[in-house]
Amino acid sequence: MSDHRQPPARRLMTDVPHSARVWNYLLGGKDNYPAGAEAGEMILRAFPDIAGIARDQRAFLARAVSFLTGEAGIRQFLDIGTGLPTANNTHEVAQWRAPESRIVYVDNDPLVLTHARALLTSTPEGACAYVEADVRDTDRVLEEAARTLDLHRPVGLTLLGIMGQLSDDEDPWALVSRLMAALPSGSHLALADGTDTSETLTRAIEAYNAHSANSYHLRSPDRIAAFFDGLELVEPGILRTADWRPDPGLSGQDVPSSHVISGVGRKP
Repeated sequence: MSDHRQPPARRLMTDVPHSARVWNYLLGGKDNYPAGAEAGEMILRAFPDIAGIARDQRAFLARAVSFLTGEAGIRQFLDIGTGLPTANNTHEVAQWRAPESRIVYVDNDPLVLTHARALLTSTPEGACAYVEADVRDTDRVLEEAARTLDLHRPVGLTLLGIMGQLSDDEDPWALVSRLMAALPSGSHLALADGTDTSETLTRAIEAYNAHSANSYHLRSPDRIAAFFDGLELVEPGILRTADWRPDPGLSGQDVPSSHVISGVGRKP
């Protein structure tokens, strides 16, 4: 877990893989260090489809934010586990539809926030803010988010690939409940995470966990679905990422099974 009180050079920890930097490598980005690239290559050798998972999850983010901004009328977003900037970042999708949208990006990797501040710039009508915090510290996340967002109005909370970074002992289900409890009726949760439905992926993640500063925990589809308990599921429900409201002409049927499931739920 990153401690924002440490000196920046110490917190960067360039000699060990961090999840955001490994993900950046898998997406074809250049904002990573050799440790992250080596971890990415190790995963690719063990499970070549992992790059497809990274792209599918990023595409789901764009579709979910488009739905939230368009059909659901959300104008505020709390993006926890931002990752390094790439195409179709949350504010770009939201502000393309609604320039007045306000977005708070949260990540515990100082490299992410350095890039975010430089590259993720808001429209004049809206706002972007950047918080270095760990998702486990819900009080800090919400306190900092409230500086930019009105937490008395609906918020779109995005948690993509983040709950898998918490072990069962840390009770990520309770953490999601705490975050949603702080948001008003009409708020939405968009969540995606990897499933334990592939032995090959499971072995690849085990190898990654043995060499990374972060660990990732694959879970059964039912246990991932439990993150939406108490919420009203948005159609078509919780299903593999490629099949959640695919773009016109792309049914998702031709996309290999990615062993990641996604969904969006509304707080009553």
